[in-house]
Amino acid sequence: MALPEFHNRQALHQYFIDDRYVAGMVLEGTEVKSVREGRISFNNSYCQEQDGAIWVKSLHIPPYSHGTANNHDPLRDRKLLLQKREIERLRSRIKEKGCTLVPLRLFFNERNLLKLEIGIARGKKLHDKRESIKQREADRALRRAGHR
Repeated sequence: MALPEFHNRQALHQYFIDDRYVAGMVLEGTEVKSVREGRISFNNSYCQEQDGAIWVKSLHIPPYSHGTANNHDPLRDRKLLLQKREIERLRSRIKEKGCTLVPLRLFFNERNLLKLEIGIARGKKLHDKRESIKQREADRALRRAGHR
């Protein structure tokens, strides 16, 4: 059985991604079970440095369907597990004007551990978004023409 993989498609539309990092997350058991059910939402989620650690905020993992009263809070802040030098590198990049951290992808690795890919992002202007849409449409047209 293939494990689910979730992509934040909106982030690729809104931002230019400079660097990518893969981090573990501190999760509760019902959160992992809920992700395995295939329900997750990246809407308005972002990462933030706080007290020497990186936290992912507003990542919506709904309560587990077979959970008890001890189910998790769907929008709680989740700590990311990164090495200290990675955190320092991210902290210095975040301080640059216009740079932010956004979650890009949530997936299970080969050891069956849940990982979050985060990216250092710079916001796109409206004309950049239009250019991305034009490029995507052109690529789609080329693929269609090649398949006929």
